[in-house]
Amino acid sequence: MKRFLLATVALAALSAPAAAADLATKYPVKAIAAPVFSWTGFYIGANFGYGGDKFSQDLVALGVTVGSVDTQSSGWMVGGQLGYNYQFANNVVVGLETDLQWANISGQSSGINLGGTNWIAGSNVDYFGTIRARLGYAFDRFLPYITGGAAYGNIQHTLVEGYGVFPSVSGSNTSWGWTIGAGAEYAITNNWTFKAEYLYVDLGSSNSGVLDLVSLNSSAKFNTMRAGVNYKF
Repeated sequence: MKRFLLATVALAALSAPAAAADLATKYPVKAIAAPVFSWTGFYIGANFGYGGDKFSQDLVALGVTVGSVDTQSSGWMVGGQLGYNYQFANNVVVGLETDLQWANISGQSSGINLGGTNWIAGSNVDYFGTIRARLGYAFDRFLPYITGGAAYGNIQHTLVEGYGVFPSVSGSNTSWGWTIGAGAEYAITNNWTFKAEYLYVDLGSSNSGVLDLVSLNSSAKFNTMRAGVNYKF
């Protein structure tokens, strides 16, 4: 019996270091790759900004242009946008976006003279929108892009003759044109993104007049800088 107990103790003593060595062994843990962000999906958002450049205004009397002036313009804008992006395997991102802006981009000039009378001409873009394609390259959550497409907007006109001999002219027209620009967008979370964008907008020309006697032709071109947020679904 004593021999059996001694043999058991000796075996336990010999196996203890081996067990301790097994416990101390560190087994490799397989790393779990973080999910890769994708820009693919629909989104909706809001923006605000500032813009301006000039209105090219022509005073027309009986169908003949009798004076012209370039009027500086400036003003704010606020609006919303919605769109869709698709990201390819090579990180190229294509998309389509439409937006609508409430604006107050206005300018007034008193530089048109006819027969010694000073005419005061004013124009104002009270809303505009765009329908644009976007093309960018995704650096993970950072997306620089270029954009361009169609633009439309409502332009209000006023034309006042300095001596009050002729009736004042006022009216508004919706005009179509084009836009081009560039921007960058950053994904703060998987759903919320922040963007900054520059657009050049050309709304073409529009006309307001009184019985075709006196009218104002005005073309609206302006630059915009906007910042906004999007929610990506």
